[in-house]
Amino acid sequence: MTSISKLAPDSIQHRLVELANWTLKDGKLHCEITFDDFIDAFGFMSRVALLAEASNHHPEWSNVYNRVEIFLTTHDAGGLTDRDFQLAEHINALL
Repeated sequence: MTSISKLAPDSIQHRLVELANWTLKDGKLHCEITFDDFIDAFGFMSRVALLAEASNHHPEWSNVYNRVEIFLTTHDAGGLTDRDFQLAEHINALL
């Protein structure tokens, strides 16, 4: 089972270095992706939605035309957990 324990700041920084496309913003994992058009952006969001539902871990996100912005945090733990990094890795695999 995936841990829901909040990660220590040094662990977050170490893992963030190894996670392409993501930064830390407002205490959450953050990624912003620009696609060719709205259809590509929406298609990506649909694929992420299926991953998120399967893992029962849902992003905070927004879409404006061809841009998708994603924030990941585990509200139940009050911060970042393994679940956030695992979902970010799965999202990266879609890119």
